[in-house]
Amino acid sequence: MVFELGVENSLVVITGSTAGIGKGIAEAFAKAGATVVINGRREETVSAAIADIKEKQSAAKLEPIIGDCGTTEGAEQFCQQVDALGRPVDVLICNVGIFDVEQFWDITDAEWNRYMETNFLSNVRLCRHYLKPMLDRKEGRVLLIASEAGLRVLPHMLHYSITKTAQIALAEGLAQLTRGTNVTVNSVLAGPTWTGGVQGYMKGLAEQAGTTTEEATLAYFKETEPNSLLQRFLTVEEIANAVLFLGSKASSGINGTAYRVDGGIIRHI
Repeated sequence: MVFELGVENSLVVITGSTAGIGKGIAEAFAKAGATVVINGRREETVSAAIADIKEKQSAAKLEPIIGDCGTTEGAEQFCQQVDALGRPVDVLICNVGIFDVEQFWDITDAEWNRYMETNFLSNVRLCRHYLKPMLDRKEGRVLLIASEAGLRVLPHMLHYSITKTAQIALAEGLAQLTRGTNVTVNSVLAGPTWTGGVQGYMKGLAEQAGTTTEEATLAYFKETEPNSLLQRFLTVEEIANAVLFLGSKASSGINGTAYRVDGGIIRHI
């Protein structure tokens, strides 16, 4: 049996969708026939992302929305621009986020606040605005792009990990508000993924070790991620495919779940 995604003509809002996982998700939904909001903080990055997607998919239906959902004012302006499109949001994907490797002792209060505002409160702001209309229509999908680090807290990325834990808890709590509707709220626990940022990080490790990026990557998984069953970075497309499924009508039976796309790093039943 071949299942139908049913996202054609849906309006899909993806925060932080000019690069990396967010852009990959946007490409997947656009290819499936959805109208996709491309969001970033700067006009030039939004325009570049749209141009790149259009080059691959000339018929892609894309809406540029510039805004920073990591602030209260920015999120309000973002929602106003999306609402001005004049149609309900069918799929909300909270993807915008920041990450860095930093020792706990060096993380200032200001940095903690920046991570909470961007990685967590941006989700709260958009869900507060868009979930209630979905519940009123009894139709919709909400996805919070978290990380396996939300369960397997990383000591060298505590600020990042804790915001991801908060995302997982938020999705679980919001899902309980959807009882008796066809609205679902799930978090996606993405594992280590080969994005531009990760590529730059691995290139730096390779230069420090005097080796190639490929050799540094093999060593990284052997020494740092021995639990990974894949023993490689996930591709953006692998994450995007899972998110496309969860945002589709085909996933109607999945609600309140922390959906793992982690390459087998998390080991529990």
